[in-house]
Amino acid sequence: MGSLDTFAFKQKKYMPVFPKASGKPTIYIEGYPYEDDEPMAATGFHADQIGIFSDQLMRYFAINPYVYIGVDSFIYYHEGDITKFVAPDVYVVFGVSKFPQRRSFYTWSEGAVPAAIFEFLSDSTADQDRHEKVHIYLNDMGVDAYFIHQPEMEKPPEFRGWRRDLTGDIVEITPDAQEGLFSETLNLYFQWEDQQDTHVRLLRPYLPDGTPITTSMEEHDLRIAAETRTAAAETRAQEMEAEIERLRQQLAHRQDNDIS
Repeated sequence: MGSLDTFAFKQKKYMPVFPKASGKPTIYIEGYPYEDDEPMAATGFHADQIGIFSDQLMRYFAINPYVYIGVDSFIYYHEGDITKFVAPDVYVVFGVSKFPQRRSFYTWSEGAVPAAIFEFLSDSTADQDRHEKVHIYLNDMGVDAYFIHQPEMEKPPEFRGWRRDLTGDIVEITPDAQEGLFSETLNLYFQWEDQQDTHVRLLRPYLPDGTPITTSMEEHDLRIAAETRTAAAETRAQEMEAEIERLRQQLAHRQDNDIS
């Protein structure tokens, strides 16, 4: 079984199981703003991190039509109050249809809240991300898990996560010896690595057994490598068939000479 086929098998094996949400996909509700004139990413570091990370999650959860990945869009979490909204960098919602695309996400209309939220620290929002948003996301909204990460290599590493325990209290997730964190909600492991060429401290998702979820470029390279191996194997097979045919003809020629 090739590496891509192996990953597809594991992808199904480790995919979380969850119920379908009670609401319906909602593109837009009149009266709730869906843009604020702010740029999507604070810096190039954040743009790279958000783009790569959201793409990895989208491709991983693509096999399940009821996983929605939101990127820097408004989440309204209190019906009738347009001041109760947040705009996380990346969030994952279970039980709701991927499509149609939403202008904003309305928790009461969809009948679901994000299972996990990710914020990538910037100078303007870091303090809020570390403190206020922990309580907004996990207490006010009811999110299962919340993670923050510092993508700028020039700054000290900072990767932290929180979840709610069985009693509903907020607890910080304990990192392992490699400074990685496991999300029981997503059934994924997360660890950062420094990208020397881009100077981005990239947060990466892994399957529970340590198998990395590839980036689009890595997956492209894997496919090219697989195609190259297949082509090489076909070439070797053709060469072997040609050699067998040559030997067969040589043997037949000798037998004809012996008879004559």
